[in-house]
Amino acid sequence: MNQLQGLVEQTGKLFDMKEISADKGYSSKENLRFIWEAGAVPFIPFKSNTVSTSFGIWGKMYKFFMNYPEQFGYHYHKRSNVETTFHMLKRKFGDNLRSKYETGQTNEILAKCLTHNLCVLVQEAFELGIEIDFKKCAEVPFAHK
Repeated sequence: MNQLQGLVEQTGKLFDMKEISADKGYSSKENLRFIWEAGAVPFIPFKSNTVSTSFGIWGKMYKFFMNYPEQFGYHYHKRSNVETTFHMLKRKFGDNLRSKYETGQTNEILAKCLTHNLCVLVQEAFELGIEIDFKKCAEVPFAHK
């Protein structure tokens, strides 16, 4: 099992996946089939020397990639949001974890994400002139789950 397949398998345990985007380096019949069988649509660009001579998900996605590049790009480039967020987190907090053990590292990453989201929320509130009532937000039942 390759790295992409392991990530898909682990993610599938926690989330209902609809789409998965990855770089061209992961473009293989095996990976596309694995993602499809996991219940998601694979949006992985094809290498320039790729020719579609097969059917199944590889052939379908290749035709979609070639015939509808704008729609394919729309789905594929959603991953840019993730890459931007990773860049923002690393720029703000550095790209090293200080915790020695996995539990501590997980908590450290979660704390960084929480802090980042709060910083973005406060920045947008100031820029857009939005008043946020945190006390009211805390009373919403969803916040207690």
